[in-house]
Amino acid sequence: MIGTIAMRELRALFLSPLAWTILAVVQLILAFLFLGRVELVQISQSQLLAIENAPGTTAIVLPDLLGNAAIILLLVTPLLTMRLVSEERRNRTLSLLFSAPVSMTEIILGKYVGIMLFLLLLLALIALMPLSLLLGGGLDAGLLVSGLLGLALLLAGFAAVGLFLSTMTQHPPVAAVGAFGALLLFWVLDWSGQGVAGGGVLAALSMFNHYKPFLDGVFDSADAAYHLLLVTTFLALSILRLDAERLGG
Repeated sequence: MIGTIAMRELRALFLSPLAWTILAVVQLILAFLFLGRVELVQISQSQLLAIENAPGTTAIVLPDLLGNAAIILLLVTPLLTMRLVSEERRNRTLSLLFSAPVSMTEIILGKYVGIMLFLLLLLALIALMPLSLLLGGGLDAGLLVSGLLGLALLLAGFAAVGLFLSTMTQHPPVAAVGAFGALLLFWVLDWSGQGVAGGGVLAALSMFNHYKPFLDGVFDSADAAYHLLLVTTFLALSILRLDAERLGG
């Protein structure tokens, strides 16, 4: 049943112009930034050759690309998740799901898997850019895998937060603004965690503070556990929210 709900959500996404527009716009922006970074490497090639232990092309291009991708997808993901539950509530089809022989867990996981399939497709398209570097030279595979894994975990968190906010309202734009505000808060926590009392705690709660090591090719199980815990927490909150609405309805 989870797979059925997931495919239904994925199909609904591709039937809307929003999904195709997001795919095109994200690729266009990131391709422009990627090509600009590659051009910078070509211009600086002579200086890099004169530096001992100079960073490779992958180290110069990839962290910048995936760092920009994280910012862009922070803006984009709420637009994708805003309708997951709120639109069902607005169209009065949520009660049909409640009466179907499926649990709240299956409903939430199905919708989450559906949106994650779309985001992973987007991630695969982004990955084609650094992979194109193989046409002109070598590629640091370890750094590439680490960066893409970090971005995948980050997107998983984005989707979980957006899904939870979608369970809180019947208005998709409200869900989008709420999700954007929540995700932006995680970004601000990273900034506010610098040079203030208790800042270490705030920095430890920052989603992006646990993303940066992946961009440097460093895999820390604590960073991965943070993202997985964040996803689990917001999915559990989404299930509890729907279950409370079902029992109260």
